[in-house]
Amino acid sequence: MTTETTVDTGTNELLCVIRDRVAVITLNRPEARNSLSDTLTPALRTMIRTCGEDPNVGALLITGAGEAFCAGGNVKGMGAHRDPKKLEMSLEEKVADLQERQRLLTGALVSVRKPTIAALPGPAAGAGLAIAMACDIRIAAQSAFVATGYARIALSGDYGIAWLLTRLVGTARARELMFTGDKVDAARCEAIGLVNRVVPDDKLQTEAFALAKSLAEGPRLALRYMKDNLDEALQFDFETARDHEAERLMRLTTTADHKEAVQAFIEKRKAVFAGGG
Repeated sequence: MTTETTVDTGTNELLCVIRDRVAVITLNRPEARNSLSDTLTPALRTMIRTCGEDPNVGALLITGAGEAFCAGGNVKGMGAHRDPKKLEMSLEEKVADLQERQRLLTGALVSVRKPTIAALPGPAAGAGLAIAMACDIRIAAQSAFVATGYARIALSGDYGIAWLLTRLVGTARARELMFTGDKVDAARCEAIGLVNRVVPDDKLQTEAFALAKSLAEGPRLALRYMKDNLDEALQFDFETARDHEAERLMRLTTTADHKEAVQAFIEKRKAVFAGGG
């Protein structure tokens, strides 16, 4: 029986429900293509941390309401200076402020030790694209597209977009996409490795949730260790990464989940993992 719990995010601009151990986090500003705001962004940061730490959550699924994933920052508001305090900040203070906000958003999302999936019903641009790329897996609707967008407003990028983009598509394509800001349709995104799969628009949420649910039902500690191994593949030399990989595997051989998986294999049934150590 499916159970669903609604999580209070503190704002209608962000929705969150936990269903079958999947935290479905929905950016809910469809009238503004789910662009980030002074209300939405703090709520999103909080939900990433809360769901990432919740033992009842096995996977995070981030998506957008309506026909967009996230259009990034609010360009129209960039010259409005709505917050007088920020206007009075020194350059060093502004840099530190942005660095902290980045750490708590894409930084926190990359650090989540559970599978994370971005489901793109439509455009993902600028910081919105960075959020999608900070997830482990991206599934896009056929009508979706992405764009870095920064060159069009004479900015260089934030939220780790250059780092994330380079690791997903390589240096040459990352430079092309950053310099031009061109729209990249879903088919090309899949071809260059920017998204993992493309599905019909009307099947996006169903297929994305099915994948998230299957991962949420998986062996929690093994998936956590896999993420550690995969992260270290980008950080360490082969010998160091290989040795850490071996240590993690041997730790897993003593867990209840491993014993259950072996028994299920012998009995030719689906394993039921309890997240046991």
